Amino acid sequence: MKDIPPNAFSALRAVDFKILMSASLSNVFDYVDSHVEDFIEGLGGLLRIPSIAVENRGLKEAAGYLQKTMEGLGFVTEVCQTLGSPVVFGERLEDPSQPTVLIYGHYDVQPAEPLDAWVSPPFEPTVRDGRIYARGAGDNKGQLYAQLMGVKSYLAVHKRLPVNIEFLFEGEEENDSPNLRDFILSHERQLKADLVYVSDGPLHENGAPMIVLGVRGIISIELKATGPNRDLHSGNWGGPIPNPAYKLIKAISSMKDPETGRVVIKGFYDNVRNVTKEERQAIRILPLDGVRLAEDLGVQTLREANAESFYESLMFWPNLNVCAVHSGVDVPGIKTIIPSVATAKIDIRLVADQNPDYVFERFRDHVAESDLSIEVIRHGQMWPARTPLSSPYVRKIAKAVEDAHGAKPLIYPCAGGSLPTYVFTEVLDLPVISVPYANADESNHAPNENLTIENFVKGIKTCCSVFDRIGQK
Repeated sequence: MKDIPPNAFSALRAVDFKILMSASLSNVFDYVDSHVEDFIEGLGGLLRIPSIAVENRGLKEAAGYLQKTMEGLGFVTEVCQTLGSPVVFGERLEDPSQPTVLIYGHYDVQPAEPLDAWVSPPFEPTVRDGRIYARGAGDNKGQLYAQLMGVKSYLAVHKRLPVNIEFLFEGEEENDSPNLRDFILSHERQLKADLVYVSDGPLHENGAPMIVLGVRGIISIELKATGPNRDLHSGNWGGPIPNPAYKLIKAISSMKDPETGRVVIKGFYDNVRNVTKEERQAIRILPLDGVRLAEDLGVQTLREANAESFYESLMFWPNLNVCAVHSGVDVPGIKTIIPSVATAKIDIRLVADQNPDYVFERFRDHVAESDLSIEVIRHGQMWPARTPLSSPYVRKIAKAVEDAHGAKPLIYPCAGGSLPTYVFTEVLDLPVISVPYANADESNHAPNENLTIENFVKGIKTCCSVFDRIGQK
């Protein structure tokens, strides 16, 4: 990438957080500051690969790029084929007596459309105003590449790591990771670790660093209602011929109480885990400017106005969302037809202890009660996951984040979004701790996705500090 001002990183180098840290870590941070441009160029090579899972594009190329990068760091690597995209695995075992950290990330990205909304082409990484713009810059290539450069920086200074490292990078996260669980089950003996460390998602909207201890699960569903076997003129046929769009409207509108927003599907809230005293204390101190947030989002008000109820709703309760509805043909003006087909796409977010199969069955039963002719199609799912606040690694990683950011992180018991980390908590029985590196306005899944250079650098430093803190006896 070009057009990087020569003094772009001077402010970063000048920052003195006045934090008491080991001299060995301070030297590593100095190395990071002096090699930022090289790290950005390396990331650019990965960002140029259009590794779009849903289109089956560029996946082998991205996997090969990561394998080559890991091999350059002294890792024993393997590109493992699955029924879908390949999984890239690498390990560097320094000493059996040291803790082992398994680092997860994903190299697949969302489609870049609408292309005309991008200021610069999505797969030609560009630096503007201290930000790296490209599809995948924040989600998740920039963040996983920061992990790799964290290893590179620590090794450059100390020649060895204070922990054993395993990297596991998949290429189907944006498609609900359908083959990851089978991969984990077939490699369970190889994936021996003490902790799973993840960097995905953005920092808090006010820029504060975060530690996230869980994710909601997800079920992706499509509804399909059919009417006449072809589109019909609404004047010639309107009245005696039923319109499939109304079937969907009736079914969807019956799913939530319009006043409270509560889902009214029978059994939807079954098996929801109770919020612990420690988790409730954690969310009470999380910041929220509800007025400013509503203003920024262009809504009149938030359904949950105070911080505690806002975060409780986001972290500890399931939700049903209509993300797309389609009927007829989208043309300028109006095309007066009775459409032959109407579809809706829905995502259901799940919380700890909820079973996706059970919830899907309750959803399907509800749709059938509304209209038996509506087809219910399940596209994919992820289970929820949660690591307790009492995990001994929470405090160590909190210190590591403070080393890199100069501020104590906010502790999130759970994120509102979804990642396939249940394969680690449920299958491998390992704690999973996530530290997002991306800026809050990264525009992931949207045009002009970006990662600030400052956050990229802090991500590399955080990774180095995580190694240092966990490796301390």
